[in-house]
Amino acid sequence: MIADEDQQVALEKKKVALVTGGSRGIGKAITERLAKDGFHVIINFRSNSTEAQATLDSVIENNGSAELAQFDIADREAVSKAMAAICERHADSLHTLVLCAGIRHDDLLIFMSPENWDKVLTTDLMSFYSVVKPFVRHLLLNRAGRIIVISSTSGESGLPGQVNYSAAKAGLIGATKALASECAKRNVLVNAVTPGFIDTDMLDPAKTKEMAARVPLGRVGHPHEVASVVSFLASNESSYITGQVIRVNGGIYM
Repeated sequence: MIADEDQQVALEKKKVALVTGGSRGIGKAITERLAKDGFHVIINFRSNSTEAQATLDSVIENNGSAELAQFDIADREAVSKAMAAICERHADSLHTLVLCAGIRHDDLLIFMSPENWDKVLTTDLMSFYSVVKPFVRHLLLNRAGRIIVISSTSGESGLPGQVNYSAAKAGLIGATKALASECAKRNVLVNAVTPGFIDTDMLDPAKTKEMAARVPLGRVGHPHEVASVVSFLASNESSYITGQVIRVNGGIYM
């Protein structure tokens, strides 16, 4: 057993990554990959403590380093408190922020309730301000870091039944490009990744075969394929890439 003081010293030598929605689906794959890459990963989750603990256990079992951070990214006050604590504890080690948390409430616009419009826009887009602002301040002070935004093919091409989701994800792409231009001179790189149909619990199993048939590669994607791109963007190998939208969609939108 390593002494607490030794553990703290070891932690201080690691770069720190925060992954919102990091306990399930694409977020879990990203968490596990960044931990494998040597990051200390802060795993944000909203309510499913069982899944969050399972993801943390998986990281630890594979000799990685991580911690849990429970807060709802749609709750600005909760985000403010959580981010203040994270930034205070890890100020000099913050390096990568992955915005992965998001929700969907699909419906044709003529049937869409105002509540489902507001929920999706608040969670998927408005949270960008609350989470990114305190984090990027430290990256700018440290003159290094990465912000990686998980948007969606829906935000590029638009999909029927997803006017709210498409609007939010398109907004994230615009925010990514604008922030990239603001931060580049201090070596803080900001990019977006747009997954297509990925095999997670957000994908309707009954429609998987139909969706796969629409993809030029003939299949849906896997979370680890998105995580690999995030891993690259968080690494030193991406040092001349900022303001870009990287598509992981099997060719469904080019």
